[in-house]
Amino acid sequence: MNDAIRVPQVRLIGANGENVGVVSIEDAQRMAREAELDLVEVAPAADPPVCRVMDFGKFVYERAKKEREARKAQTKIEVKEIRLRPKTNEHHRDFKVRDARRWLLDGNKVKVRIRFRGREIDYLDIALTDLKEVAEALADVGVVEQAPALEGRTMLMVLAPGKAPKKK
Repeated sequence: MNDAIRVPQVRLIGANGENVGVVSIEDAQRMAREAELDLVEVAPAADPPVCRVMDFGKFVYERAKKEREARKAQTKIEVKEIRLRPKTNEHHRDFKVRDARRWLLDGNKVKVRIRFRGREIDYLDIALTDLKEVAEALADVGVVEQAPALEGRTMLMVLAPGKAPKKK
């Protein structure tokens, strides 16, 4: 910006956006001072570098404003989790499935984790059928993103929202 630009010639874009052409750095700085604006290097990799006559404070403010708008437009998908055990009865599992349904409708992903304790690890088929039943119960609002897999002493399945989530 201004006196920090250390090249002999620059391609200059004027205050109104018109292309002035290739000029010496002294001429470009003089034009910026006459317009009471700043000389800002916008493309330093070009040959010769491209500079623009503009209000630098306004430029920084506009750029920050655009970044804020872009961050606001992003959607953050949370991953919620329900934990079960192989001995979890059907009634209790239905409560958990109801929560998972609500989260999927809100647009969040849901992890369904079955934890094994002690000798329960011998009954993987019970956990697998439980996870399949949960997936079938939530098939209308979600899809299985990660199939049931054993990780240590837990079996894990991930469900993602199936349709477009409703707005809050």
